[in-house]
Parts: sequence; C-alpha cells; structure tokens
Amino acid sequence: MRFLTVICIINIVKQHVVAAWSPGGIAITNKRAAIIRHKKDHYFRLSPTTSSTCRLSTSAQNNDKGDAAIDNDSPAINSNNGELERLKKEEQRLATLLDSIRQQKLAVLRSRPLSIGIIGFGRFGQFMAKSFTKYGNVVATSRTDYTDVASEMGVKYVPDLESFVLDENLDVIVLATSIVSFKDTVSDLVPHLAQKMQLKGASSCPLIVDVASVKEHPRKILLDLLPEECDILCSHPMFGPDSAKNGWRGQTFVYEKTRINKVILDPDYEGQDNQPETCEEHVEGMDRMERFLSIWEEEGCNMISMPCSDHDSYSANSQFITHLVGRILGIQGLKATPIDTTGFQSVLRLIETTNADSFDLFYGLYKYNRNSGYTIGRLRGALDDVVGALLQRDGVVGVFDGGKRKSDNDAKL
Repeated sequence: MRFLTVICIINIVKQHVVAAWSPGGIAITNKRAAIIRHKKDHYFRLSPTTSSTCRLSTSAQNNDKGDAAIDNDSPAINSNNGELERLKKEEQRLATLLDSIRQQKLAVLRSRPLSIGIIGFGRFGQFMAKSFTKYGNVVATSRTDYTDVASEMGVKYVPDLESFVLDENLDVIVLATSIVSFKDTVSDLVPHLAQKMQLKGASSCPLIVDVASVKEHPRKILLDLLPEECDILCSHPMFGPDSAKNGWRGQTFVYEKTRINKVILDPDYEGQDNQPETCEEHVEGMDRMERFLSIWEEEGCNMISMPCSDHDSYSANSQFITHLVGRILGIQGLKATPIDTTGFQSVLRLIETTNADSFDLFYGLYKYNRNSGYTIGRLRGALDDVVGALLQRDGVVGVFDGGKRKSDNDAKL
C-alpha cells in the first residue's frame, strides 16, 4: 500500500509541474488510474490521484481578466513582471520534491524485491534479465540449456518447467517465447500452476506477463487458459537487444493491466474497479503489478497504458509495415555503394535491423494481428498507384514486368 501511495504522490507532483509550464489550455480529466487521450490521439499514463479535474492554461489567459481596467492614456503595465521568476522557483521546489519522492519510491521497490521468472531464455529473455537482476531475483527456464549464460548474468537457471514453477517462489512469470509457440507454452504451464495452487493455496499463483509483439492474441489465450487466480499483465516493450543496446532510457513500453484478483479490467478505463480497494487480495495484486512496472520506469522507459486492441491497430501500420518493407528491400539484395546518400544509408540500416529478427517474429506479426492483411493490401495499392503515376507521366499505359516496361499490346500477349 505504501508503494502505491508513493506512486500517487509522484504523479500529483508531476501534474503540478506540468500545470506551471503548460503551453496551452488543455483540459485533462483525472479519473483514478485512468487512460486519457491527448488531442492528437497519443496515450499517457496517469497513476491514481485524488483530484477530479485539472485545467491547464497559459498565464496570458489568466491575464485577460482585468485588461479592460487598464487606462488607455496610462503607460502600459506588464502584468507578467516577476511571474517567470516565481514559476522558476516553484518548478525548482517541485523538482526537488519529486526527486525526493522518487528516491523513496526506489527504496520501497528495493525493500521487497520481486522474484521474477522468465520462460524462454533466448536473446530477448537474456536482454530483459540483465536489467531485472538490478531489482530482484531472476530465475529462468528454456528448451535449450542456458546454465552457463545464466550463471554469468547472476540468474538462476532451472531446466525443468515443473521445478521452475513448483520449487521457485516466483512473484512474476514473464513469457518470453515466440508468438508462434505462445499458446503451446501457456498450455504446458497451466497444469504446473494448478498443482502449485493445490499445494500452496490460490495466493501462490504468480503474476503472468506476456511481452509479445502482438497483444490481442496472447491476451485471449491467457484469459482462456490460465486459472482465474492468476493476475495478467499484457505488455510490449517496443524495443529489443539491437535498438536498446545502450539502455532502455527513452524507449517505449506499452502495457494493459488485464486482470487483478479474478476481475478483468476494462481496457479503456484502467481505474475501473469491481471491488473495493480495501480488499487485501486486490491491493496485493495491484502492488505486485506496480512493482513490476516500476522496473521499466526506473530504467527510463516511456510508459504507455493502452488497450490491446488499440496496440494492434497502431502496430500494423508502424511495426509490421517496417518489418514488411525491410524484408522486401532485403530480398532485392540492396548493398552499400561509394555514392550512398544518408537516406539510402538509413534504408540499409532498416534492412539490417529487420532481417536480424527471426522470421517467426515477422510471421507472428502477420499471422496474429488481424490488421496486418489490410496493411499489406494498402501497401500493394500504394505501389500500384506510384508506378501508375510514373507510367502515366511517361506516356505509357501498362505495367512493369521484371523491371521492363510493358505496353498494353504486350500485356495482352
């Protein structure tokens, strides 16, 4: 509870800082732990607050009152005199307070470190474990034996899934397997979770976290297959070992609090509660989830709370199309030349990064995101439109065939 209170205070302070420096009048309605939209459809995360409505406005708007009282024949009086200095002092005071509270938050986080299990200790699992070890105990398991690799990282490796679940007192289990094998992994995990609850009680069920690149597919699987006693957090770190090789600061982490204490939360309103906060199981579940999210926050991630359905809609036209174009250009065999422009160098980097990921990841982005087929269709249509515009400008009505222009007569043959 103390941990959640600290987070609440931090966000209240943050809102005061924003209010002091807001560049325009944007009304923000603060619901408890609500997801809100910016006017440009960006998402922001607000942790629990007690205020109901906060109106952000410029000092100019405040100064509109009383402008009429200024005598036109009198010398102009600048009502902003001293205001900037006052705001700077207030900003410094709040920044100092915020830093103090963040230190308290970190102390609370480390006072009861989480025990985090990772299923799937491949490249991405190892990538996460390196940061997790700063904040808690990390245990891993995988189909391949990574005992030596784990030992070098300070991670305990358990080759057997049953022992991993039953013998390790895990607070959180992170599913770091491929999208293609996700359902099989969850199916293998469920009997061991049921056995653990039978032996140690329902409260022994850990928080289950997925980090897949699509969200609606794993969310449905987790809700359908896991025991209802298991809390669920659906997440997607929008980065990996290559893009975040120098650290997680500034990287985007998308998440949805899906289920806490048997209650499926409304993804469009994170603060939705079907049970009182005084319920011990709910408080403990929320605290555990916040502790896990705070690891990503402390590493500097840009935290975005978003429904899984919205994530997949955006992802199809951002992440998937990036991989799609990178794969297409990679098949063309493009290579560096002595006269490369900076734009072409960016294209080569795109090819390199997208083709460095497994084809399973690329296939999963297509197969398990219902929006991806539409994205492919639009890309094809756009290519036809661009090529058609070139042909029309050249006075040719036809298509390209193997890099050669083909007239209408040729096309009929």
